[in-house]
Amino acid sequence: MFTISNFCWTTLNVKNMEKSLDFYETFLGLTLNNRFNAGPHMEIAFLGDGDTQVELIYNSEVKDIAYGNDISLGFTVPSLEDMINKLQSIGIKPLTDIYQPNPNVRFFFIQDPNGLKIQFVEMN
Repeated sequence: MFTISNFCWTTLNVKNMEKSLDFYETFLGLTLNNRFNAGPHMEIAFLGDGDTQVELIYNSEVKDIAYGNDISLGFTVPSLEDMINKLQSIGIKPLTDIYQPNPNVRFFFIQDPNGLKIQFVEMN
């Protein structure tokens, strides 16, 4: 048996690198750590602090990007109401109402520019 040390990244194939970087870097505040060309039609970017990062891959030859309905990326925020106001100010509408599965956790979902669900979580 072997041991897995760390979960290092989540890879997202994206439709448009610039729009995706704007969302993850500018809007969500993830730090751009590395961005490079990986061939004539491919570009890769790594974002995020800590052990786990988001890897964005853009391939100009791939036209169809599809994410399943049952996967999302979750980010903690200090206030869901403040996040909803920030989203509405730039024209992003929540996909869901705020859910509260227990007294200590509340969350809602939006979609990123590629259609991936993003969950914003407030923990008390």
